[in-house]
Amino acid sequence: MTKTLLSVVTGNAPHTRGALVDHVLNASPGAVVLSVSLHGEGDGYPVVQRFLSNTDPRLSVAVDQGATGAPAVIVRQDLLAVARTSRRPHVVLALTDELDTLPFLTELWRETPGNGALSRHYVAGPLLAGIEPAVFLADLGCVHTAVRKWSGWDRCAPMTRAEAAARQVETADALVLTDPAGRHATLTSGVATLVRHLNQAAACLVLSGGPGPEREPGEGLPSALFRPAHHTGRDGWRARLDPVGVPHTAPGAGAGVDSVLWRTRRPVHPGRLADALSVVMLGVVRGHGHLWLSNRPDSVVTWRSAGAHLELREAGPWLEDGAGSAWEAVSAQRRTLASWYWDDYYGERRNEITLTGVDLDPRRIREAFHETLLTDDELSRGREHWGPADDPFFSNEPR
Repeated sequence: MTKTLLSVVTGNAPHTRGALVDHVLNASPGAVVLSVSLHGEGDGYPVVQRFLSNTDPRLSVAVDQGATGAPAVIVRQDLLAVARTSRRPHVVLALTDELDTLPFLTELWRETPGNGALSRHYVAGPLLAGIEPAVFLADLGCVHTAVRKWSGWDRCAPMTRAEAAARQVETADALVLTDPAGRHATLTSGVATLVRHLNQAAACLVLSGGPGPEREPGEGLPSALFRPAHHTGRDGWRARLDPVGVPHTAPGAGAGVDSVLWRTRRPVHPGRLADALSVVMLGVVRGHGHLWLSNRPDSVVTWRSAGAHLELREAGPWLEDGAGSAWEAVSAQRRTLASWYWDDYYGERRNEITLTGVDLDPRRIREAFHETLLTDDELSRGREHWGPADDPFFSNEPR
C-alpha cells in the first residue's frame, strides 16, 4: 500500500507560516492542507480549530471545524479520517505556534489501541519552519515574557519567548528564511548563519519574493523536501527530547558566529558554577546540554539558555549499570551514548554543554568551566561530602 506523505509546516509568525504553506502548495499543487489553531485560557483543554483546504466534498465532512480536547488526539483522528475518506499523495499539516512541536509530533504518531496508527497510512516528511529574520531576533532577545505551549496532551512549563524561538529552529528539518521584498539581505544573511549553527542537520533556504503564479512548479523549494524523511519519525523526535543527547557543534561560518563544546567527567560545584556564569555566558546566544552537579549526583540536570536567560532543571536519573526499566524508558540513541561513554565507576555521568554565540573565546570558556569542577581532594572525600550547604540554583528542600 502506498502511503501518503505527511509534511509539517510551522512558522514564527502567522503570515510566515501562511507564506511557507503557499510555497509548499506551489511545489505540490495537489496537496491537502490541514491547518490547526488553538483557543482557550487556563489549563483546561483548548478548543482545537481545524480548517481543511480542499474542494473534495468528502473531505469537507471528514473533519469537524472545532472540538475540545487533547490536541494530538483530535488532529490524529482528523488525519486518519482524511486517509480513509480520500487518499491523497500529500497532506500538509500547518501547526500554530501555540504548540510545542516536538512533543506534539511524538504524541501524534503514538500508536493507540482501537484508533489505528498514522504510520499505517502516512510516512513522515521533513518538518519545515518558516523564519522571518526580524521576528526571530526580536523573540530571541525576549527573556522577560513567559509563554506556555501545548504538547500533545497538556501545557508545558513556562518558557521564555527566546527559548520558544530557539526550540522552533532546532526542531526543524528545513529552515526557510523569508525576505519577501528582498530588502533585508544583510539581516537575513546574518540570521541564516546563526540558525545554521543552531541546527546544523537542517537544510537552510532563503526565499525572496512570494510563491505567486509566476513561479514554475517546484521553484523555490527543492524536491528533496517532498520525500520521506528517513531520519525523523517518532523514534527520532523522541531521541531529541531525551535530556542526554548528541551535541552539535560546527566550525565558525562567518559573521563571528561560533559554537563551543565543553565535555568532562567530573562533578560540578554549583556555587563555583554560579560564579563562572558571567564569563561563560558572555556573547552566548544559545546553550544546551546537561550537567553532573555535585550536590545532585543522581540527577541529570539540563542546561538551556536562550538569550540572557539560563534554566537548569532536573530531568530524571542517570542510567545505572545493568538492564532495567530505566534503560527501556529512554531512547535508543541515549542507550548507545551511555554504552559509548560508560565509566565502570560513574556510569554515564558526565558534563556536556554546547554554547553558540558571537565572538566566543573557546579557551576562556573552557577554562572557566574547568574551575567549577571538584578538586582531587574534594572528589576523594566521596559523594557524601560533595553537597555544599548553599545551592544557588535549587532549593535544598526535597523536590
